[in-house]
Amino acid sequence: MQRRDSRLEASIHMLFVWTDLAVVWINTEMLVVDVCLAKKWHPAYIPSKPARYVLEMAPERLSEFQIGDRLAFV
Repeated sequence: MQRRDSRLEASIHMLFVWTDLAVVWINTEMLVVDVCLAKKWHPAYIPSKPARYVLEMAPERLSEFQIGDRLAFV
């Protein structure tokens, strides 16, 4: 986990990843700032806005999140 919002530090790569993932980027205010379907073996994904947290999950869950949603980790 990083200490601040950043586009570069929140980037991910999918090299050597064998399955697609739903990715949600979340900033320090717990707002969703970007979402994408990350494809296996893709070199890199960078959020469109700075983020602090990266949530990776099954691709089927991508439709549950939209930019601007407020989340809470419980």
